[in-house]
Amino acid sequence: MQFFGSSGIRGIVNRKITPELALRVGKAVGAGRDRVIIGRDTRPTGMMIASALKSGLTAMGADVVDVGVVSTPTLAFMGKDHDCGVMITASHNPAPYNGIKLWNPDGSAFNTEQMLDTEAKILDEPQLPEWNEVGKISREHNAVKKHIEHILDRVGTDHELKVAVDCANGPAYHTTPYLLRKMGCQVVTLNCNPDGTFPAHDPEPTKENLKDLGKLVVNTGADLGIAHDGDADRMVAFDREGNYMGGDTLLALFARKFTDSIVVPVNTSMIIDEMVKKVIRTKVGDVYVAEELKNHGAQFGGEVSGTWIFPEMSYAPDAIYAAAVITTMCEDEDLADIRKELPSYPSRRDAFQVDDNSAVMERLISDCKEQFSAEELNFIDGIRIDHGDGWTLTRASGTEPKIRITAEAKEQNRLEEIFNEAKKRLQEAMR
Repeated sequence: MQFFGSSGIRGIVNRKITPELALRVGKAVGAGRDRVIIGRDTRPTGMMIASALKSGLTAMGADVVDVGVVSTPTLAFMGKDHDCGVMITASHNPAPYNGIKLWNPDGSAFNTEQMLDTEAKILDEPQLPEWNEVGKISREHNAVKKHIEHILDRVGTDHELKVAVDCANGPAYHTTPYLLRKMGCQVVTLNCNPDGTFPAHDPEPTKENLKDLGKLVVNTGADLGIAHDGDADRMVAFDREGNYMGGDTLLALFARKFTDSIVVPVNTSMIIDEMVKKVIRTKVGDVYVAEELKNHGAQFGGEVSGTWIFPEMSYAPDAIYAAAVITTMCEDEDLADIRKELPSYPSRRDAFQVDDNSAVMERLISDCKEQFSAEELNFIDGIRIDHGDGWTLTRASGTEPKIRITAEAKEQNRLEEIFNEAKKRLQEAMR
C-alpha cells in the first residue's frame, strides 16, 4: 500500500488521514530516533492528528518537541537541532484535507528511499519499549521568533517599502507581517487571522483566489503584494499596479538573481534556459528539487507552484524568506517595471478530474509512444512532449484524483493547438 505522494502523506480527514494512520506514522518515525519536532498549520483537524502522532512517537521512545501552529518553513528551519521534523498540513488543499510531511535536519523533505522505508515500518507492528523508556513531550514557544531573527540577519532592517500581505488564514499570519515590519516596511494585512476553514478563499495562491489582494495593493498604494498558501511553503506576488505574478514570472525574476545554476521541475518554462547558464530539471515536487540542489550544489531551486528553495537558508521551500528576498529586490527596481521587462511565452494550465490516475497515465504513455519519436518524449515525471516551438506536460497529481496539462509555446495560436491536442489525447485515454 502506498501512503506517500509527491508532498508527503495527504488526504481527506477521517477517510485517508485518520488517527489510526497518524499513530502508525508516529511509531514508524519514532523508531530509532531520539528527538522529533512537530508542528501544524491552522486546520481544525491538526490537533487531532498531532495527538495521535505524538502518541506514536513517544511510544517508541522518541522525545517530542511541539512548536504548535507554525508555517512549514519555520518547522523545517527548527528541525536542524532534531533528528526529524513532522509537519501536519495539507498545504494548498481545501479544508477537508490534512496531511503529514517529514523533514530531515538540513531542511530537506524525506527522499524516496526514506519514504519507502517509512512506508514499510507503517505496515509493520513494531516492538514497543518498556514503560519507563517512552519519550517525553515538551513545548517550544520561540520557533517563529528564531526563524524571523535568522532571516533578519540576512536581509537587515533598513527597508521602507509598503507591502500588502495575504496569509490565507494560515500560519504565516504571525510570521510574514511581523518579519516585514521588523525589516522596516509598512505592512497592510488581509486574511491574517488564523482560521483553517479558510473562510476568505481556498488556500491555493492562484490569481482567481487572490483578486482582493490585487485590489488592496492598488487601493492602499502599496509597492507590492505578497500571498501565501495554507502553510506558507508557497509565495506569489503582485506588483504596485495590482498585476498577479505567479510561479513562472517569479521563477524568471529569481533567475535574474541566480544566473549560474538553478534546479527546476520538468514543468518549467523554456525561458529559464535562456536566462541561466546551467538548468537542472527534475520531477515535480520540492523533495526532488532539494535532492538535485544537493547533488549539483546549485544556487537556487524553484517550482512554478510558488515554492522557492534557498540552500543558503536550508533545503526546505521557504516562502517566508522568499517574501523578504523579493521585498529587498523591489527596493532597487520597481516590480512593475521588472515584470514588463521579463521575457515570457504564452502558457496554459488546466486540471481534469479522473477516477484512476495510474490507469489513465498508462494508456496515455502507450499512445504517445506510438505517435511521437523518442527524442520528442520525456517521461521523467508524466509525459512531456517537446515540439521545438513549444511543449506540453501531462502529469498526474500526487495529492488529488486529477491529471494536469501544462503547455507553453512561442506563439499563442501554437499554444492553443498543442494544448488542445494534449487535451484530446487525455480525453481519449479516460474513456
